[in-house]
Amino acid sequence: MNGKEAITRILRHETVSRPGWIPFAGIHAGKLKGYNATEVYSDEDKLFESLMEVNKVYNPDGQVLLFDLQLEAEILGCEIVWTKNNPPCVTGSPLEETDEIPTRMISKSDGRLPMVINAARRMKKAVGDKTALYGLLCGPFTLATHLRGTKFFRQLRKDPDYVRKLLAYTTEIALQMCQLYLDEGVDVIVPVDPVVSQISMDHFETYLSEPYKRIFERIRVHNAFSSFFVCGNATHIIELMCKSGPDSISIDENVNMAEAKKITDRYNVVIGGNIPLTTIMLFGTQMDNMKATIDLIDRLGDCTKNVIIAPGCDMPYDTPIENTIAASHAVLQTEKAREMVANYELSDIGVEVELPDYERLKKPLVEAFLLDPLACAACTYMLAVAMDAQKHFGDKIEVVEYRYNNLTDISRTKKMAVKQLPSLYINGKLQYSSLIPNLDDLIREVEEVM
Repeated sequence: MNGKEAITRILRHETVSRPGWIPFAGIHAGKLKGYNATEVYSDEDKLFESLMEVNKVYNPDGQVLLFDLQLEAEILGCEIVWTKNNPPCVTGSPLEETDEIPTRMISKSDGRLPMVINAARRMKKAVGDKTALYGLLCGPFTLATHLRGTKFFRQLRKDPDYVRKLLAYTTEIALQMCQLYLDEGVDVIVPVDPVVSQISMDHFETYLSEPYKRIFERIRVHNAFSSFFVCGNATHIIELMCKSGPDSISIDENVNMAEAKKITDRYNVVIGGNIPLTTIMLFGTQMDNMKATIDLIDRLGDCTKNVIIAPGCDMPYDTPIENTIAASHAVLQTEKAREMVANYELSDIGVEVELPDYERLKKPLVEAFLLDPLACAACTYMLAVAMDAQKHFGDKIEVVEYRYNNLTDISRTKKMAVKQLPSLYINGKLQYSSLIPNLDDLIREVEEVM
């Protein structure tokens, strides 16, 4: 049984001898060949070389072509900023000052789509018989947020008609992207919608249940598989995600995977995740990664059906190669790896940090605890709302961001006992946990402590 056969059997809900293994090596693929994020996501040859190196070094059952949620946004007029160690990030929204609903559709010749299509064809020819290829697209809600900006969160309550119209448009774009991948014979189509974790169950049911049913039905009738990927704390919507009809869902470290599996098992949906990205993959040792992966497998219990092990999201660019190899070994050779880490304790990567004196602040302090606003869309928009509040109040308040991709901020996050990322604190008190606030609400809450 090769990797593609394993993924196929898992997604058909058959019993297998081990869980599946998918390293989410997006920009990290470039690291393996010495290319930065900008190079690997803008040059077809460099992308293909990097993907082939991932296939050789990490021995994946399934492999993403690229992890870029800005492909469609860039084509549709969003301003994009590029960095060397992160995927491109949306910094400007074309609908920020207008209520117009776009009508433009996308074609295979737009933007960087020719690069993606050609890379898919080359990967299909090179490894498509042994590795399941995953085609990722930006989910309708996140794409709508890219196009509209932070105003979109205000309109969830104030202007539901506009929200429905914009989501109807972005759903059509998602269906176009699905078809693009289907035409190339990509095995698993994955709408990635990180901002969905930041909305309520009611809003999901009101705005997204039907669009996602359409998306997954389109994929199914073309005899391909689907996966629904929501980053952040998606705990409250796991069941709704299952009800929308995907073959599998993917989650990150904000979600207790063992508890989520109890829900996905009821709906016979495959669950994938969720090796911690920074504390284990980026900053941990090789033994930490093997131990953490074994611990995850053990927590899940029966992994002979409906389980795929993967990083919680797109791997950080600088993830040590040996760490991912260790995680791969733990999935593919579980019993041997279990013997190797039998008496091993995970490393303590903390550093000393000093918290603000919240009782003696000179002005309100808004603290944004984030994964990485350049790589995490939910973090991008939570920070953007906080900065909108900063613009409203000027120097009457202070806004500070902490990123869970450096040791100091990781230690600060732990010392504050932050349970979910992203989160917003005001004067040391949790105000929003994995929930992007409406700007009007945030302004009112800041005023209450002034």
